[in-house]
Amino acid sequence: MGMGGTQSPPYYTPLSKPTPTGTTATSYLKKPKLYSLAIVTILCSLSYLFGVWQHGGATTSSSTTSNLGATISCFSTSQNNTITNTNTQLPHSSSSSSNAPQLDFATHHSADDGGATSLSPAVKSYPPCDIKYSEYTPCEDQERSLKFDRDRLIYRERHCPEKNELLKCRVPAPYGYKNPFQWPLSRDLAWYANVPHKELTVEKAVQNWIRFEGDRFRFPGGGTMFPNGADAYIDDIDKLINLKDGSIRTAIDTGCGVASWGAYLLSRNILAMSFAPRDTHEAQVQFALERGVPALIGVIASKRLPYPSRAFDMAHCSRCLIPWGQYDGAYLIEVDRVLRPGGYWILSGPPIHWKKHWKGWERTMEDLNAEQMQIENVTRSLCWKKLIEKDDIAIWQKPVNHLKCKKFRTVVRNPPFCPARNPDQAWYTNLETCLTPLPQVSNKEEVAGGQLEKWPERLTAIPPRIGRGTINGVTAETFQQDMQLWKKRVSYYKNVNNQLGQAGRYRNILDMNAFLGGFAANLIDDPLWVMNVVPVEAKVNTLGVVYERGLIGTYQSWCEAMSTYPRTYDLIHADSVFTLYKDRCEMEDIMLEMDRILRPEGSLIIRDDVDILVKVKRIADALNWESQIVDHEDGPLEREKLLFGVKLYWTAPASSADDQQSIAT
Repeated sequence: MGMGGTQSPPYYTPLSKPTPTGTTATSYLKKPKLYSLAIVTILCSLSYLFGVWQHGGATTSSSTTSNLGATISCFSTSQNNTITNTNTQLPHSSSSSSNAPQLDFATHHSADDGGATSLSPAVKSYPPCDIKYSEYTPCEDQERSLKFDRDRLIYRERHCPEKNELLKCRVPAPYGYKNPFQWPLSRDLAWYANVPHKELTVEKAVQNWIRFEGDRFRFPGGGTMFPNGADAYIDDIDKLINLKDGSIRTAIDTGCGVASWGAYLLSRNILAMSFAPRDTHEAQVQFALERGVPALIGVIASKRLPYPSRAFDMAHCSRCLIPWGQYDGAYLIEVDRVLRPGGYWILSGPPIHWKKHWKGWERTMEDLNAEQMQIENVTRSLCWKKLIEKDDIAIWQKPVNHLKCKKFRTVVRNPPFCPARNPDQAWYTNLETCLTPLPQVSNKEEVAGGQLEKWPERLTAIPPRIGRGTINGVTAETFQQDMQLWKKRVSYYKNVNNQLGQAGRYRNILDMNAFLGGFAANLIDDPLWVMNVVPVEAKVNTLGVVYERGLIGTYQSWCEAMSTYPRTYDLIHADSVFTLYKDRCEMEDIMLEMDRILRPEGSLIIRDDVDILVKVKRIADALNWESQIVDHEDGPLEREKLLFGVKLYWTAPASSADDQQSIAT
């Protein structure tokens, strides 16, 4: 679907590479390559004959080969088997190499049971879901949430469906769905058809959050506490703490609204993780994602936020309505856990500057004063220093280590330091009312956990967690090798999918198994952002390293749905995800979730063992993805292969538009 709303083919065929120009068959099919092709042909023939003998005759083997051929087409990108860049054709040889034999490893890709399971003639189908599921968020389902405790907003937390409740259908895009505006235009504009909700245009009209203009929304950049715009508000913060020198790179925005604060920080090379619950402010996180701004559905309630300790340089709350001083300071204690040593907490809105605003906030002076005193007491007990309170903004700073704080604990004992446990564990982990101790230091000037480089040097410097040997099995040498590996891999990706190298084609990207963030690091110069997921089932918890590189991410189990809206991502990258989850949960459920969170005409890159990719390919076909298995970047002899795919454009039918409107209102 183009910008103007007319239907168009997918942006690219992920099965193709640019065809060599200015060359002929004789110029690049050198004799050594012809010899190689001859050798490969002989070897494949021998392998085929061996397969015929092993499976008991030509008839069985022929049938098996035919069925597998229909299931997967495996081709070697190391040969010059380039194809015309059309939108729907399957791969074929270019005109200059039309006589070159096509490499096909199909006969070697049978399942362990001889193919009896994967070659079943009954191919499962996944029909479209009802239009009422167009904005379905399985673990934040509003009907299911009503079964849970409303105290402390526990009902707004993740509550995922049971296995027998999982949908086995494809979530539809709303009728009229269009590809989002390209960044940076998307910061200010989004199509109404993509997020058909006008509630905020009325509710937040005077606060300049969002306006409805014909077939689109406009985001003027305003907010409850910055009616003059987020840019001017950030300039005010910059006058109080330095936002320009690279020392502040990662930020978290609690109760983000439509994420204008995070959107305008991007031009300052600051990457904000914005989150808000799915509540009465319908679709606020969805608007953020349509704008191309990093965001997740989330709430501070009874569980830790899904981020490691010491992750963010700056935390922010602009009238986020979180009761910071209540519940023994549990919410500020959680902010302290995820703040880096020396990091900042910024608060604007109630109760800051209450003497001026108390009437407009429709609260008593006594109530607001008591709330501020609660906050001041909790921050003091956390050993934070209040740097400044000017006009509507107050800023506190976390200490760089806990040497003084431990001495202070002899006078003020609450909250106590937490006993020794993993401060990075944050998946369904209960909040605590104890202070997470910082790593030990030898003097009062030393930064606990290690000093970070300023951005952009931070991206390639050895992360302190690795340098200090706290990540099991990962050394400085491992880190350097990983950087080189992903430089090679991303270059190969761009060779196969030429759209990945074109600025503006992809904006929101998901890496489902990020490890050290190497994939994201090699896309850093492009106008996009990557949500780096470290699965909770991974052998090593590396999300802290991702943040120490100046990138962002979250914990996630792919046996459950992600806390985001349908059609969040333009591209999904999955490295060994299905190997990791083998025997843990169903492949089809993971792929249905991928389909839910991928935009129409969005792309996929899946790396895994070839036997697993055979099964992935069959489900991909049933999901109506156009896909192709290609060779590893090191050549056809590697068992690991790659599946490049694209989710074809489709929406709910036109007849559903009225139903969609009633759901939206």
